[in-house]
Amino acid sequence: MELSHVDENGKAAMVDISGKPVMYREAQASGSVFMAQETIDCIRNNQIKKGDVLSVARIAAIGGAKKTSDLIPLCHNIPINKIDVSFIIEADRIGIRSRASCEFKTGIEMEALTAVSIAALTIYDMCKAVDRGMVISDIKLERKIKDEI
Repeated sequence: MELSHVDENGKAAMVDISGKPVMYREAQASGSVFMAQETIDCIRNNQIKKGDVLSVARIAAIGGAKKTSDLIPLCHNIPINKIDVSFIIEADRIGIRSRASCEFKTGIEMEALTAVSIAALTIYDMCKAVDRGMVISDIKLERKIKDEI
């Protein structure tokens, strides 16, 4: 298997995308923050002292996705068309889903994954005083699309 972020001398390198065509690209990622039922109830009833957990996590996720190339050293800075972040409150977790799109020479999956990661970390930060047993888990790329423009 050939690694894309390694040069001919085995050193880390940014991928050259100069010869690639601009295409429509979309990626969807997901993850979960497992927590106690009492914590979920506090989030649902807006009783966390730091504020509206899911609203803050959504804003943090969008901001984090926009900073992906600052966080991931070899990631290209890409023009993002849209980032959607949604939450599903379940019995033992908050499910997180992000969808990001762009028109560029390289994909947007890192931005979708970053959005989910930052949302999960924000939820954890806002709820840690109530629930020290939370677990961030299952962050993964669900789907990516690439279409000619």
